[in-house]
Amino acid sequence: MRREYRFRFQGSRFSALPEGALWWPERRLLCVADMHLGKAGRLARRKGVMLPPYETRETLARLLDLVRRCKPGIIVCLGDSFDDAEAARELASDDRQTLAGMAAGRHLIWIAGNHDPSADWDMSRAGSRDAQPWESRDASFRAGNLRFRHIADHAALGEVSGHYHPKIRISAQGRSITRPCFLIDDRRIVLPAFGLYTGGLDCREPPLSDLMSEDATAVLTGDCALPVPISGGR
Repeated sequence: MRREYRFRFQGSRFSALPEGALWWPERRLLCVADMHLGKAGRLARRKGVMLPPYETRETLARLLDLVRRCKPGIIVCLGDSFDDAEAARELASDDRQTLAGMAAGRHLIWIAGNHDPSADWDMSRAGSRDAQPWESRDASFRAGNLRFRHIADHAALGEVSGHYHPKIRISAQGRSITRPCFLIDDRRIVLPAFGLYTGGLDCREPPLSDLMSEDATAVLTGDCALPVPISGGR
């Protein structure tokens, strides 16, 4: 059984991977959104909320597994990679080494999000001489005829974005299931949050319902990437 969902968008073939990443095989480009690394630390630091501090390592392990499987030449992180700028500075040395290993021989694109607009990632601090620089971009990155950015532009055509952490609820075998999901129509792709400890917005409610067309497809993440029409159950 095929686990990923393959589709065409703006003339190219893509795969929505069940882990929540987008794969563009023609460009060997792997894209993730909203990892929110260090969220447990930020909640403890700012609000006194104590959560198990393992989400950064788990999120990076999942990304590393995809990098090993897909062997991308380009990795695009669509913003909010860290939960705040302090989380970037507090990143443990082992986690820095993991990021450096993923960067080695690859082109990594860092798009600033609303949580980490001032986060400064210096790959040399990870101690990897083979790593390519982490290329920081303030707002967006263009590949082919597609524009990658953190927050969707309503007027855009051929756009890949994150930010909203879309999720969808469906009924299956007599029970209700809520999962993070991709949103896909003929103008844009919105990625689910890749990190743990991330909530989500119902894709059938504003602002996502205003952003996507009525014939858009939601692709659930999980054991397999499952496409369903967004209009179902509205």
